Amino acid sequence: MTMPEAGLAGIRDILVSVTEEGHDDEPRNALAYGLSLAGAAGAHLTVQSAARRLTAVGGSGWWVLNDIVAAENRRLGAVARAVAERAAADAAQAGVTCTTEAPALSHPNLVARLTARARLADLTVLDAEPREVDLDRDLIEGILFRSGRPLLVVPPGCDGFAARRIVVAWDGSAQAARAANDALPFLRAAEAVEIVSVVGEKELSDSAAGAEFAPHLSRHGVNVSVNNLPVVGGVARTLRGQAGLFRADMLVMGAYRHSRLQEWLLGGVTQSLLASSPVPLFLAH
Repeated sequence: MTMPEAGLAGIRDILVSVTEEGHDDEPRNALAYGLSLAGAAGAHLTVQSAARRLTAVGGSGWWVLNDIVAAENRRLGAVARAVAERAAADAAQAGVTCTTEAPALSHPNLVARLTARARLADLTVLDAEPREVDLDRDLIEGILFRSGRPLLVVPPGCDGFAARRIVVAWDGSAQAARAANDALPFLRAAEAVEIVSVVGEKELSDSAAGAEFAPHLSRHGVNVSVNNLPVVGGVARTLRGQAGLFRADMLVMGAYRHSRLQEWLLGGVTQSLLASSPVPLFLAH
């Protein structure tokens, strides 16, 4: 086991939740990323491998349907237990202390269980889910808006922790301040941090300049620079582009919430980046 990074000492408990159903196209990077992060931080890892329990609705042919649903619940439970067992074995091999659970619950109870569990951890790690209507998207929203804890969302293709270079999206809002503060362990450990303010757009205004926030991070030992950028093709696209130019390993930003209808009509930075981000998103609300 490698020695923990000193800058990550504030991270002691990491929760990873997966809801794998045995399909080949499922995102499955959060487990590897969370294990890598736990090793780097010397943190305890909790893996919740959840099975969504299905329920048969009474009616014509109910007995046949009930048998089908029962068989599918057994399959999903077996998949969840297998994932938890593999996670425990991988953690033991990496020298990471790990506990696992494989609950089988209905959709709303699963979301409630993870949200409550996230309140007991420093950070939750989930796979990115590009679809708006999905169990994993409900888990993301539950953590962000009801747990009081930050969330790391891992996009496809990112299976190992790195935080050498970090972009902080800054608009002077309470959400941005909360996210930057919660991300301080990562910011202190990074080689370079860039505060990015996207100007000329209502969602990320320049009302509170990033230059005014930079001294605060510097006092916490963060190697920080400031970059004010004009919006090009929307805030999310601008942030994605800058993350690539900065060669960022992580993007830190506050999460904003709208109703589903408003999100569909108006779009949104959080929604767009959840659907397509080149790097892991550190989110807080």
